[in-house]
Amino acid sequence: MIITEEKAGIRKRMKNVMEMNHVLVVEDDKEIREGVEIYLKSQGYEVFQAADGAEGLDVIDREDIHLAIVDIMMPVMDGISMVVKLREKYDFPVIFLSAKSEEVDKIMGLNMGADDYVTKPFNIEILHKKINVILKRNTKNTFYKDDHLFFDKNTSKLVIDNKEIKLTPIEFKLLSLFLENQNQIILKETIIEKIWDSNENYVDEHTLLVNISRLRNKIEDDKHHYIKTVYGLGYRWCHDE
Repeated sequence: MIITEEKAGIRKRMKNVMEMNHVLVVEDDKEIREGVEIYLKSQGYEVFQAADGAEGLDVIDREDIHLAIVDIMMPVMDGISMVVKLREKYDFPVIFLSAKSEEVDKIMGLNMGADDYVTKPFNIEILHKKINVILKRNTKNTFYKDDHLFFDKNTSKLVIDNKEIKLTPIEFKLLSLFLENQNQIILKETIIEKIWDSNENYVDEHTLLVNISRLRNKIEDDKHHYIKTVYGLGYRWCHDE
């Protein structure tokens, strides 16, 4: 069997994703940013840095990030704007860093998709414990791997037969939903509610059918069938080889 350079690179990225958690620290205070990086690296994490939200989004598009620590108040792009933007494509957890005076922003950030927050000045060990708890909680159904398909929900990576496949935002939401509810019937109404466009664009049953069909075409072949239609109800993820 000949393994091309492209396939070898994908396998290497898959191995790295499974072995080490990648944490992004987005903070305009260099001393805080570097201090968090030094500590987390000593605990076995791969750490990436960014000085503002725009830079953070650039890092996310280049690297496989599993969790982001994001300051709320930053120049160029603040933390809340960054999280709103990244939630359009990614689903990994986010912890906000906030000052006590940013209480309203903190609540807004949690409503916009952050998972937790730490108030500055903070104890690095408390931050570390929060990271551990969130990553352990998100490990379940974050990855899916068999002989044909690999999916990492945190980084939006889909690999089919060692070839990386691009997903649309709706396809990503569908695949994530199925893997979170494996072997369970998901009603069509529930799916439509879950994949509702972030810009409030209407998603109807026809749109759902079209996107289910497109997702099947990307992940299934003659030997691998994942998405089962439960007539009159909805769909179920059940891998049959």
